[in-house]
Amino acid sequence: MYNAKGRYILMAMFLIAAVVFLVYKQEELAAVSAMFFGFVLWSHLKQSSVLLASKYYHKGEYDHAERILKEVPNPDRLARSRRGYYEFMMGNIVLKRSEFDEAERHFQIASRFPLGGKNDKAFVMIHLANLSLRKKDKERMLAYIEHAKTLAMTPKAQEIIRKLELEANKLQINTD
Repeated sequence: MYNAKGRYILMAMFLIAAVVFLVYKQEELAAVSAMFFGFVLWSHLKQSSVLLASKYYHKGEYDHAERILKEVPNPDRLARSRRGYYEFMMGNIVLKRSEFDEAERHFQIASRFPLGGKNDKAFVMIHLANLSLRKKDKERMLAYIEHAKTLAMTPKAQEIIRKLELEANKLQINTD
């Protein structure tokens, strides 16, 4: 659970150690250092700081979580298991700043990746339904609600879905 700077320092140390071991003709130790370097590099590209950011996110330190998430060099390279969490956290962070289009983009991406369970995925659909409600797009909202219904496991999620259905029934179909 290192941030990017910590991983860069670790990679540099392993690389320097490998070179030193090669200079002293210790090929086995150089190979081990190179393997550790490779593991940290893989971890940096595939896992990144998403787990560390989730720690701050769950504590309610959203600015700190966002700063750590922005360290991710390329979210497209993250492992599938991390990408969903990355997008979910970024979506919630920008939603708190009322950047609705950006939040919708992040939630759309999060909906394509695995999350912790069905209920987490249901909350992604609930967020998308809420954003569609904000745009008064009844058709999309109803589609998200139907999908969320199949995933919702907790009474809280089911109650939110019922409230969204009531709001959807008040909307006229958007013909834009």
